[in-house]
Amino acid sequence: MDSDKKKKMNRRTFLKGAASTAIAASAAVTVGCEGKGLLGSSEAFALEFQEYFKKYYRVMTPVERQETVTRLEKLARIKQDITVNIDTTNPGKNVLYGYAFNVTRCEGYMECIQACVKENNLDRKSNTQYIQIFEMEPGQMTPDQGDSKFFHMVPQDGHFYMGVQCFHCENPPCVRACPTKATWKEDDGIVVVDYDWCIGCRYCMAACPYMGRRFNWNQPEVPKDEITKNQHYLGNRKRVKGMMEKCTFCIQRTRKGKLTACAEACPTGARVFGNLLDPDSEIRFVLENKKVYRLKEDLGTEPKFWYFID
Repeated sequence: MDSDKKKKMNRRTFLKGAASTAIAASAAVTVGCEGKGLLGSSEAFALEFQEYFKKYYRVMTPVERQETVTRLEKLARIKQDITVNIDTTNPGKNVLYGYAFNVTRCEGYMECIQACVKENNLDRKSNTQYIQIFEMEPGQMTPDQGDSKFFHMVPQDGHFYMGVQCFHCENPPCVRACPTKATWKEDDGIVVVDYDWCIGCRYCMAACPYMGRRFNWNQPEVPKDEITKNQHYLGNRKRVKGMMEKCTFCIQRTRKGKLTACAEACPTGARVFGNLLDPDSEIRFVLENKKVYRLKEDLGTEPKFWYFID
C-alpha cells in the first residue's frame, strides 16, 4: 500500500480500539465461570480498561468526566470495599494560589509531613513524602546544603529549618519536559498530573529544580482504615505503580475553600497559604510586608512559593 494511502492512526484512535478489544475479551472469558473472568471480577476488569483508555481529561466533556469519576468510585467499592467521593471541582474565578514559608518560625516538628501523607493517600510501604524539611546551619541558603534525614530532638540550637515541596511554578519546566502532556498548570496556578496519562518516564522529575516530583516504584499501599475518602480526580485519588505524583496544594481541600493539610497542621504558624489575587489575604500581607525571597530566581521558573523572615 502506498504511503499516502495508509490510514493514519493517532494515539487516541489506537487506544480506543484497544479498549474495545480488551473489554470484549474480558466479557468472553466469563463464559462458564459464573461471571468471573480469568483476572477476577469481569466488571472490575472492564471498568479498569475503560478508565485506562479513556479520552484525555482536559478535553473531556462534563458528561464524560462524570462517567470517569463514577467508574473510579465504583472500582473502589468493588476492589477495596470502600466508598470514596471523587471531586472534579474546577479552578475558581480570580484565584491564584501561593505559599509562603517562615524560616524563623519552623522548628522541624514535621507535623506538616504527617498531615500531608495522611491527606493525600501517600504510599506507606515506601514512606513516600511530598514535603521535605531540611535542617540548616547559619550561612546555608539552599535546601541541598542542609540535612533532610535528621532524627533527633528539635529544634536544635544554632539551626533553622526550611520546607521544600512542589513550588507550582508559573513557568514550570516539568510541564515542558512531559512528552505526553500528562502534567499541566491549571488557571488557579496548581500544577497537576493526570495519573492515567503519565507513562512514568520521569522526565519531569529530572526537569524539576526543586525536588518536587515523586515516582511510584511499587504499587502504593494505604491501610483501608487510613484512606482519605474525599478525593479529587487530579489530586489524592488512588495512584498506581510506575506513575509520577506530587504536591497539588491539596486540590481536594483548597478548591473547597480550606487550607492545605500541611498549613493547617503546622503548630508554629510557619506556613501561609492563600489567594494571591485577594488583597486582604494573609499571603498578600506577607509578600507586601515581610522580607521574602524565592529559590533559584535566576531560572525564570517563577515559583509561587516564597520564604520569609519576621
